[in-house]
Amino acid sequence: MSVNWIEACGYAGALLTLGTFAMTKMIPLRIIGIAANLAFISYGALAPIYPVLGLHAILLPLNALRLYQMLQLIRKVADASQGNLNFGWLTPFMSRRACKAGETIFRKGEPSSAMFYTLSGRFRLSEIAQEVLAGEVIGDLGLIAPDNKRSLTFECVEDGELLTISYASVKQLYFQNPKFGFYFLQLTSRRLFHDIARLEQRLARLGRSA
Repeated sequence: MSVNWIEACGYAGALLTLGTFAMTKMIPLRIIGIAANLAFISYGALAPIYPVLGLHAILLPLNALRLYQMLQLIRKVADASQGNLNFGWLTPFMSRRACKAGETIFRKGEPSSAMFYTLSGRFRLSEIAQEVLAGEVIGDLGLIAPDNKRSLTFECVEDGELLTISYASVKQLYFQNPKFGFYFLQLTSRRLFHDIARLEQRLARLGRSA
C-alpha cells in the first residue's frame, strides 16, 4: 500500500506539471506549480529520490514568492485605481537607470516603448516647461496612444535615477492576469482626466489674467 501511495504522489506531480503547460494566466499556473512541487516533495521523500526532493524543495518557495508578488500587484493596482494616481506599486518589476544632467531621455515624436518612474534628481518636460520631481511616472500614456509616439521631450535637469519598464513587460503582466490590465487602464484614464483638468485650470487662469 505504501508503494502505491509513493507512486500516486509521483504521478500526481507529473500530471500537475503537465497542467502548468496548459495555463495562460500566471496566478493559476503558480498555484498548480505549488501543488506539483508538494506532490514531488512527498514522492522524493518517500521513495526516497533526493535529487527530485531537492529540486522541488527549491522550486516551492520560488513559486510561492512569485504567486505572492502577483497577488500583491493586483491588490495594489486595484487600490491605486480607486485612490491616488501613483504608480509606485509597479516598481518591483522595473529596472534602474542612472541619468546625468543635460541628458535627453526621449524626444517628442519618437516611438515610445517604455515608461519611467523618477527615483531621484530633477527632470523636465521641455515643451511645457514642467518640472518632474521624484516619485512621478512619465510615459504611461504612450502605451495606449494610437500612434505610440512621444508627445513631449523628457530631459534630466539634475543627476538622478529612473526606474524603467518596457511596454512589452507591462503587456506581459496583463496577459498573465487580465485584472492587472483592467486596473492599469482605469488608473491611466484617471491620470489622463487629471491632466486635462489641470490644463483647463491653467487656461482659465491665463484667461483671467489676460
